[in-house]
Amino acid sequence: MNIFQITRAACVALSLLPAASLVQAENADPANMVIYISPQEYKHSIKLWQFYYDYWFSQGPAVEPVATQILGAEFGAVGMCEGNTAGKTLVWIKPSMFYNPHMLTFYGKITADVFSGSGKPLGVYVGESQKMGFLDVFPASQVDTTYKMAMQNVADKMKADQRLQAAISKGVPASETSTPCAMVSLLPAIKHSAR
Repeated sequence: MNIFQITRAACVALSLLPAASLVQAENADPANMVIYISPQEYKHSIKLWQFYYDYWFSQGPAVEPVATQILGAEFGAVGMCEGNTAGKTLVWIKPSMFYNPHMLTFYGKITADVFSGSGKPLGVYVGESQKMGFLDVFPASQVDTTYKMAMQNVADKMKADQRLQAAISKGVPASETSTPCAMVSLLPAIKHSAR
């Protein structure tokens, strides 16, 4: 073998590496839940205000670690939506936060629209929380704690739903195709009453 044949063989071998890793990724078990949070929650900040103090923050970065931590602890393998990622269930997290300066209370709300891995609606779960605190004393920590309480409320409701538990344990049936998580925002709205 001359140097050109060795170089060509090395190039062919290197070009096959991405294909091999793609096959491994396709064969890997999908996550029990894939979490989708709207890009708007990362781009647009909201304002909590007190009479002489304002606190601006983006809800996406505040809710993402809370959702992955709590749902991961309750349901096992949980991942964030990245491109065409598929999972046994798809969860669209919609956060909301309000501060009442008169009552010195943070009000958090998380709505989770849950779909099967093939895009069928499973339910809407709403968690709410209240936390007393001052807006000008560690506001990021206050927001984090309020969202954790709301997310735990959602997770408790999800664990109690046998239909959701069955979807997680069975995954996507062979007769159906997986829905990429990026398609969640295009799925029809869930008409079930919030739990």
